[in-house]
Amino acid sequence: MIKFEEHVLKNGLKVIVHEDASTTMAAVNILYKVGSRDEEIKQTGFAHLFEHFMFEGSVNIPEFDTPLQNAGGENNAFTSNDITNYYDILPANNLETAFWLESDRMMSLAFEEESLATQKNVVMEEFKEHYINQPYGDVWHKMCALAYKVHPYQWPVIGLTLEHIEQVKMQSAKDFFFKYYRPNNAVMVVAGNVKTNEIFKLADKWFGEIPAGEKIIRNLPKEPKQTEQRVLEVKADVPVNAIYKAYKMCARADEEFHASDLLRDILSSGDSSRLYQNLVKDKKIFSSISAYATETIDDGLMMVEGRLSNNVTMDAADAAIEDALNEMVQQRISDEEMRKVQNKIEAHLVFSEVNVLNRAINLATSEMLGNTNLVNEEIERYAAVTPAKMQEAAAQIFRPENSSTVRYFSNSN
Repeated sequence: MIKFEEHVLKNGLKVIVHEDASTTMAAVNILYKVGSRDEEIKQTGFAHLFEHFMFEGSVNIPEFDTPLQNAGGENNAFTSNDITNYYDILPANNLETAFWLESDRMMSLAFEEESLATQKNVVMEEFKEHYINQPYGDVWHKMCALAYKVHPYQWPVIGLTLEHIEQVKMQSAKDFFFKYYRPNNAVMVVAGNVKTNEIFKLADKWFGEIPAGEKIIRNLPKEPKQTEQRVLEVKADVPVNAIYKAYKMCARADEEFHASDLLRDILSSGDSSRLYQNLVKDKKIFSSISAYATETIDDGLMMVEGRLSNNVTMDAADAAIEDALNEMVQQRISDEEMRKVQNKIEAHLVFSEVNVLNRAINLATSEMLGNTNLVNEEIERYAAVTPAKMQEAAAQIFRPENSSTVRYFSNSN
């Protein structure tokens, strides 16, 4: 059980505090409710670029990292389709340093042309290294566009093209910042060796005078129900043939999510999982295979991807995956397998809460999903899933007309 207290500042900043006297450290996590789904199709990759730009100095602080390091701390950030998350971890007695740094860059960035140009180059090099020059690197671009036709999940977080990043202008950066990086669009979690009332006072001291932004009203297009199989074939200089299959699934906050997530766990969680045992170890159709869920605010994807073994045809590999998934639809999961996967997910959730920073991130994510106490309800929700609910979820997800498949052929074959 993660105990916490919540408070909302006058400017709309949600502050959550979790006390833990067993550590000497404290974590400050600030989640901004902005991700790649908030971009326009003609200017993608902006949220990820901005994650980098936020470290380029604010109005009063030319460099973010050095003061935090001098206080014995470290920091990082990540961007997803739905959020941008910044976190600092430092000795609890130096906590106010993080408040000073985070509040100053929430107030306003320095907005220097040279800094923006530097980060654009960094992101473009990342784009080239991981998405253009990497084998199979462009597969997520292709899959997003295949699986989504109207929703902004149709492009990856890095962006559609290098040109979109290269063409970002300073005025666009300012507009983006003052629209999305506002206190009323953020959640701040402080966890560790702290006192709740002191944190609420510090939050008001450092963040209370930052102006709120306009209320963000999203009118994102809803992805229509998929009614036909979609298949894209690609040929490139990659080591071996590979296949990627995506099935539409529910959003992260939906009631059906936990059953769907347990499905993924049964399919692909360790060497005892069904896909590995059946298709890698026994039948040797794949050299490797995995499954995962995107866990997005809006309807997401259940992904299955595998590298084909030599002399296995793409048709045979595709059929083998569909047979394995259809087995989840046709056959009831045994009570023993059910208990095993539920115990595994419970252990994972408990382990994820050992680190004070993880607790801070989990609290922020839960609040973003609309229920901060979800962090304490997850184990119970997974435990409530029955074999019948799993079978229902499998029948809903693993329909042929609900699938998008990228068949990635090697030029050497």
